[in-house]
Formats: sequence, structure tokens, C-alpha cells
Amino acid sequence: MNPPTLLRKIDLSNTRAETARDFLRREWLLTNGLGGYASGTISGMVSRRYHGLLVAALPAPLGRIVMLNHLAEYLYPTESRQLQFGGDEKCGPDTPDEKCHFIREFRLEDGLPVWRYEIEGHVVERSILLVHGQNTVHITYRLLTGQDTLRLELAPAFHFRPHENDVGGSLGEGYTLNIHNHHYEVQGPAPFPPVRMIVQDGSAAFTHAGTFRSEISYQMEAERGYRSLGSLWIPGNFLIELRPHGSVTLVASTEPWNSVLALTPSEAFASERERRRRLIAAAPPETQQGEAAELVLAADQFIISPAGRVEDAARARAAGDEVRTVIAGYHWFTDWGRDTMISLEGLTLLTGRQVEAGWILRTFAHYIRDGLIPNMFPESESEGLYHTADATLWFFHALERYLEASGDRTTLVILLPKLVEIVEKHLHGTRFGIHVDPKDGLLRQGAEGYQLTWMDAKVEDWVVTPRRGKAVEINALWYNALRLLERWLREENRIAEADAYARNAEQVRTAFNQRFWSDELGYLFDVVDGEQGDDPACRPNQIFAISLPHPVLAPERWPAVLEKVRGELLTPVGLRSLSRGHPDYKSRYFGDLRARDAAYHQGTVWGWLIGPFIDAWLKVHPEDRSGARQFLSGLLAHLSTACIGSMSEIFDAEEPFTPRGCIAQAWTVAEVLRCWVKTGEKKS
Repeated sequence: MNPPTLLRKIDLSNTRAETARDFLRREWLLTNGLGGYASGTISGMVSRRYHGLLVAALPAPLGRIVMLNHLAEYLYPTESRQLQFGGDEKCGPDTPDEKCHFIREFRLEDGLPVWRYEIEGHVVERSILLVHGQNTVHITYRLLTGQDTLRLELAPAFHFRPHENDVGGSLGEGYTLNIHNHHYEVQGPAPFPPVRMIVQDGSAAFTHAGTFRSEISYQMEAERGYRSLGSLWIPGNFLIELRPHGSVTLVASTEPWNSVLALTPSEAFASERERRRRLIAAAPPETQQGEAAELVLAADQFIISPAGRVEDAARARAAGDEVRTVIAGYHWFTDWGRDTMISLEGLTLLTGRQVEAGWILRTFAHYIRDGLIPNMFPESESEGLYHTADATLWFFHALERYLEASGDRTTLVILLPKLVEIVEKHLHGTRFGIHVDPKDGLLRQGAEGYQLTWMDAKVEDWVVTPRRGKAVEINALWYNALRLLERWLREENRIAEADAYARNAEQVRTAFNQRFWSDELGYLFDVVDGEQGDDPACRPNQIFAISLPHPVLAPERWPAVLEKVRGELLTPVGLRSLSRGHPDYKSRYFGDLRARDAAYHQGTVWGWLIGPFIDAWLKVHPEDRSGARQFLSGLLAHLSTACIGSMSEIFDAEEPFTPRGCIAQAWTVAEVLRCWVKTGEKKS
């Protein structure tokens, strides 16, 4: 018997002009397992440069390319009356109700988006599907009521461009449409591949136009300080018969025709539903229903086989692996080392995907250079950037969680020489001024013009929070890494080496408690021996001195630090990045890039930080699992407020805690799912 469909419904039947702005800020996201995606607002309006029905992940140097930007949709209730319903890029707060409010419901069925429209007595549903492992989208329409066949008109629109490029850029030359036996190919400027289109499960006529539509407005781009008017090329219109209780599907793809036609729409839909239900079935029993199951599906969006890194795939397969990585956030992030390591447990180990976790760890291990893993892989490139002081230390933590879940000693033995190399490079110095101070054993980092901690905002030459010196969470991670390496070496009977690193760890613990704790403040300095001395800013970074498996802070100081963080930084959706009393505190994250980055780590709330806060809470209050779970309630409610079914990167620091940044962020989803499991009923 098939499991029940996992549903999340958004009732839009009472939407009015005064709620339209909120209506337009709710978004949806589908991904294809390659890094490609489809996304938009639930209203049908395009409001971001990143919105599109097919954003394909193509081999380097192309990267992610917007290939099918928009689809205008019209229904003919009578022969002469045309009504535009779903895909209206001009639908907004000031548009008349009859133009915009045919929509009655948006819902996710097992994470797949479905819209329901009521149009003069007719009920039409639209659903969208990306074929997993392909750059192929299926857009399906169903007429649920009535006895009469209706005419459906679809007008696809194009502007081939990298997804982060300005919407106001030139369309380029040479958009053409080739038609052969109801197969349609849109060819744009070089070097982009064509988009292939076909209408399946229904008869369709095509009217050629080849027109340009200008002045398409992207509201969110205007708010973010970017050019917000663009143009699209429309090759023409499909006229389709939509029969009662029947369906038709427009398929668009960058794949070869044999791949496009390999699956019928019904087969593609059934295959994807089955894949999603297997994901849920493979997860722990406590995550197989309700909000936890939704998070399992949300986690799947971030785990990809990177389409652009062909060499990686060949190398991994030669070693008997497959290449996997983690997209840090949609729409604009690529795979980041720090985000991947923090997210690994929640995305993979708590969703039954331990094998893929091993692939991810071994992929990143291949890229270790000078004792560092990459901070990020830039869009359209194969080589990583290494400007990070903490991603490599998080690698130790992720590996420990993987070994605990999998028991994979072979991977540990293979990686152990690299782990020793990492620690030795840190002890004696590596890139970006990362080195241990021999006087106290604490890890120092910092180089002019670089932002090396997770508080990494930078605008041109301005590093907003440089934190050069000995940062609190860096040293908590350093101590944790030393203790883990000590243990692994002992397990391999390498006692002398283990003893040496144990002495390093003990030196760190002693110095940390002497240097970071302030009796006057009653909490931990954020940075010691910094450019301006010791930094007393109250930030969430100090929570890692308690939360990590090997906490560096003396236990008698845990309650004071936890209470300070709870009182100053805790919100319903995560932790503020700076206390409200600090002169640099910013309550809202908005405006152009410079204004946003000035607020990014200066008060803005980060959802992922609820994870280490709950870890610390349970160390101080080990029996309060139900109380700890309550800290997740605001983020679970957020599943219906921004990207439906997923979780945002950041939030404003004050009520109403408006979601900001990426609409779907890996470490937010991962940490909430991890803590959902951790705060469940204790197993006997």
C-alpha cells in the first residue's frame, strides 16, 4: 500500500490587495540533483533574476543558466474571451483582483508544487516537475471540472543568461525557432545549448511570432539595488485543447531529444514521486511523517552531483565512488566547504544517506591544499578558493559524525595522513596567517583584505567583520579537532603522536579559559589579541565553546554563557549575530549590497545557529528535551512563509523577523532536522 501523500497547503482564496505583497514574497523551489532548479513566486510573478522554469546546470564554464524564463498562460472560457491566469509577470499589489486572483490554492504534494485556479466556473490545476538528473522540466495542466473542452494558450519567453547576471543585460543576437514534426528548438546566442520543447498528451498548434517583450519588472531586484527591468524573446504561442478531466504537458529541456522523450509525463511524475517516497522511507522512523518528513525532502534539494565538474566525476568513479557535494543555498550559492561540513549530519546522516556522506567527505579531502579544504567552488569553475579558517576544522567534526553513523574505519584510515597534515600545517603556519601562537597554543588567523571566519561579509575592499586575531569559535573548533585526532590516532595504536596532540589540546584548553572568559562581562570575548585588543562584542560564536563534542570551556561557566546568549541573542527563528546594545547593531537586513552586507553579521538572525544553541542547552539541561524542541517552533512555522517547504538563510533581527537572504539554505534545514531528531523521545 502506498504511503499517504505528504501535503502542505496554502489557502489563497481570500487573498486581497492588502495582502498581495506577502502573497508575492512566498516562493517555491524545485531542484534536479545537478545544481539546476526551477523557482518563482507562488503567484506566478517573476520577481528575481533567479526565477525561471528551467535554470539548467551545465558543464563548466557555463554553470547555471536561465533557459526557460517565463510562461504566459491564458485560458479561453468562451471563443472570444481570453483570461491570463498563472504566469503573469505584472501581477502585483496594485493589479485589479480579476487579473490576479484566479488562484485559489498552492500546495506541495510530496514536495512537488501544484496550483489550483478557478476561472469562471472552471477549475484548472498546474503542476511542475524537474526530472531528477536531467535539465528537463514538465509543466502539466489539468481541467478538473466541466464537460467542455477549453483552449489553453502558452507563450514561452527566453533570455539565455547565467542565473546571477543582470536582467537588464543584452538579449544577444540570433534567437531562432526550428520546428520539425511538432518538435520545437529555441536556439539562442553562443555558447548556450538550445531549449527543446514538445507538448505531450494533447494536441497543440503553434503560432509563430518571434517578438521581444521589454520592461519586464523584477521587484526583488529593485529592492536589492540592482537593475530591475529586462526583456524577453517570445517565439510564439502554443494553442492547446484542454479536455475535461484530462491533462497536457509542456516539456522543455536542454537534453538530447532521446532523453527528453525517454519518459512520458506520467512516467516522469510516477518516478519522481517514487524517488521521494524512498527518501522518506530510508530516513529514521521519527522523520517519516509531518514536518520532519518535509525537512527530509527539503534536505534532498541541496545534495547534488555537480554537473560542471566533469573531472571530479571521472576521478571519483575511477576510485569506486560517485561525486557528490552540497549546494549551500538557493538561489545564488554554490558548494561551500564550511556549509557542507556543518550541514553534513542533518542532510545525509539523519536521512539515511551515509554512503553519499562518505562520497562528499572524500571529494573534499581530494582538494586539501596546505592543510585547508576549499571555502567554496565559484560558479562555472572547477578549482576551489581556500580563504577560510574554520571550514577545515569543521571537516574534523563532520568526519567524526560520519564515523559514528557509518562505522567506516576504512575512510578514516585513508584520510588519517591528511588529518595529521592539516594539524601540522596549522601548528606551523599556512595560508592567510593561520597559525598557532606557540606561547599559548591558541589558533590565530587573519590576512589583510580577507574574511576568514563564517562572519565573512565583504564589499569590494571593505571586510565588515574581519575578526583578525584569535577568534572564539575558531579555537573551540581547533580544540575539538585536536581531541578527535588524538582519539583516532590512539585507536590506530599511534600512541606517541596521540600523546603529542593531547598536550597541544591541553595547552589550548588552559589558555582558552584564561584568555576568553571575562569575569567583568560574564561571558566570552569574541576575539582576543585582535587588531583592537580583546573584542567584548556579545556574539553567538561563543556558544561553540559548549556545543561541540569536545567543549573547550570549563563546565562551571556553561550556564552563564548559555544564559547570556539566550537573553541577548535568541529569537524564535535562530540567534542574532550581535547583541542589540552594540553600536554596530543593525535591526534589518535590506537595501543595496553595501547596506545588506553591513547588517549581515551585525544583528541579522541566522537560523542555523539554533542547532549549536540546542546542543548547548541540552548539555546544561540534559533532561529538558521538550523544552529544547520548543526552540524549533518558530522555524517550523516558517515552512509556510517564504520558500514553501524549506527554510531561509537569515531573518531580520527584530519582529516580525522577516525572512531574508537565500530562500532555501542547507545549514538551516540541516540543523533544524538534526535537532528535531535530537530533541525527540529518548530511546530506551
